[in-house]
Amino acid sequence: MADLAEAVDVVIVGAGPAGLAAALVLAKAGKEVVVLERGEFVGAKNVFGGAIYTQPTAELYPEFWKSAPVERFNAEHRFALLTEDSSTTISYKSEKHMHAPHYNSFTVQRSLWDRWCAEQAEAAGAYIVTQTVVRDLLWDGDRVAGVRTEQEEFPAKLTIIADGVNSLLVEKAGLRRSIPKPNEVALGVKEVIRLGEDVINDRFNCENGSGVIYTIAGGPFEDITCMGFIYTNKDSIVLGLGASLYDLQQKLLKPYDMLERFKKHPMIRPLIAGGEMVEYSGHMIPEGGFHSIPTLYCAGAMVAGDAAMLVNNVHWEGTNLAMASGRFAAETALQALENNDFSVYQLALYEKLLRSSYVVQDLETYRNILPTVEHNSDVYLGFYPRQLNSLMETLVGVDSVPKKEKIRQFMQSSFRKRSIPSMMMDMIKIGGPMLR
Repeated sequence: MADLAEAVDVVIVGAGPAGLAAALVLAKAGKEVVVLERGEFVGAKNVFGGAIYTQPTAELYPEFWKSAPVERFNAEHRFALLTEDSSTTISYKSEKHMHAPHYNSFTVQRSLWDRWCAEQAEAAGAYIVTQTVVRDLLWDGDRVAGVRTEQEEFPAKLTIIADGVNSLLVEKAGLRRSIPKPNEVALGVKEVIRLGEDVINDRFNCENGSGVIYTIAGGPFEDITCMGFIYTNKDSIVLGLGASLYDLQQKLLKPYDMLERFKKHPMIRPLIAGGEMVEYSGHMIPEGGFHSIPTLYCAGAMVAGDAAMLVNNVHWEGTNLAMASGRFAAETALQALENNDFSVYQLALYEKLLRSSYVVQDLETYRNILPTVEHNSDVYLGFYPRQLNSLMETLVGVDSVPKKEKIRQFMQSSFRKRSIPSMMMDMIKIGGPMLR
C-alpha cells in the first residue's frame, strides 16, 4: 500500500503535449503537480513531423506565436495523388490565414516547442523531473496512488498517464489488455532536410513567413497503407511517411527504403534538390483510431494523448488532440481534488468531456475510414490515384486525337477496370460515415 502522507496532488507520466498541458492547467490552479519524463530533457524523445493548430493551442497558450519557437505559419495545404511518374495536386490557400489571430497552424521543432511548453508549466509552478523512467504504479487497495521509478516512489492523489503509444502503465492499470497490436499502430519516419529560407520561399511559393503542408498518397505508397507528408520549417523541410506496421511486417518492407523511393519521385525530387539531410528519426503512431481507445480512467488515474490512442490519422492530427485530452484530464483532476473523490464515478467526468468534444467525435466520425482503406489499399491508394492522373493526362494532353474520343476511351478503360456499382460503393464506404 502506498504511503499517502507525502502524496502530491497529481503526478504526470510523460512530458509531451498531453502531460505538459495537464501540468500547466493544474499548476495555474495552484495544485502540486510533478511531471516525470524519461528523456534527457523535455522534447528529447519526441518525434514530430507535423503542425500545431492555432485555435486549440491558444486555449492553453494565448498568443503563443509571439514568444514560442514557431517556424512558419501554414497558409496553404496541398493534397497530391501520385503514380510512379506523375502527380495531380489540389491546393487550398487563404489570405485570412496569413494574419494573426487567424493563423490556421504552425510548424515547430518539437525539441524546442516542448521545452518552451515545459517552461510555461514550470513558471506556473509545476515541477518537472527528467531522466526518470517510471516502472510501475503504486496502489492503495484498488486505487492507483502514484508511480514507482527505478530510484523512488511518487505517491499522488491522482495519476495522469501520458507516456506514449506503447505505454505499459495503461496495461498495468488494467485499462488495456496488452500493448497495441501491429494493425493498431503506424511507423512514421522522417528526414529534416536543410535548404535555406530563400530556397524554400522560391520552391514552395511562400512569403512573409508563411509555409506549406503537403499530404501525399499513391505512387511509391500504392502497395501499402501509407501516406507521405512535407512541412516547411524556416530554413528546412520535414519530409516523411506514415505506414501501417502490419503492412510493413507482412510485405517485408523497410521504411527507409520506402522513404528513398519517395524522395526520388519526379514531383518530390526538385523540391529537395541540393538539400542537406540533418536528421532522420522514427516514431510509433497510434493508428487504430476510435476502435483502439482504451478505457480512459480507473480509480486514481486517467490516460491522455498517444497513450489513449487519440490520433486522427485521416487529418494527421495528434498534437492538438493530445493537448486537449491533457486539459480535460486536468479539469477533471481539479474537480476530483475539490471533492476529495478519486473514484471511477468522479473520474468519469474525463470521458464525458472527451466524448462531448471534437477529439472523440472526430475519431468516431472517421472510425471506419482507415480500416476500409487498409482492406482496399490497392483500390483507394492505387486505382484512384492512377485514374485521376490518367484523366488529367487526357484533359491536358494534345496529340491530334479529339478530346471527345479521348474522354470516351478513358471512361471505357476505367469501367473495365472497376465497374460503376463498385465505384459507387467505394464512395459510400468512405463518405457514408461522415454523413451519419
